[in-house]
Amino acid sequence: MTSRRQFMIQFSAASAAIGSATLASAQKPPLLTEADPQAKALGYFADATKTDKVKYPKYAAGQICSNCALYQGQAADAAGGCPLFAGKQVAGKAWCSAWAKKA
Repeated sequence: MTSRRQFMIQFSAASAAIGSATLASAQKPPLLTEADPQAKALGYFADATKTDKVKYPKYAAGQICSNCALYQGQAADAAGGCPLFAGKQVAGKAWCSAWAKKA
């Protein structure tokens, strides 16, 4: 038989675990896809090496989201935020036509 005190401790621990799992998933927005209308409008390529160099002559090898001035993640992160794609994460190795050199 479980005492009231043991029940409250277990309940609190379970609630905290569920809350932190929910918080962790709520903090990580979905990854942007090339099919997204905003991504299409800005010429987003999830793999920068596959950028259409004819359509986007501004692209140069080595330009990727993780070294863009707009990228909100760390350089080593697989994905991070970008103010151009609110509520979504961009791949660190992606590229779009708004790429700007980090100062």
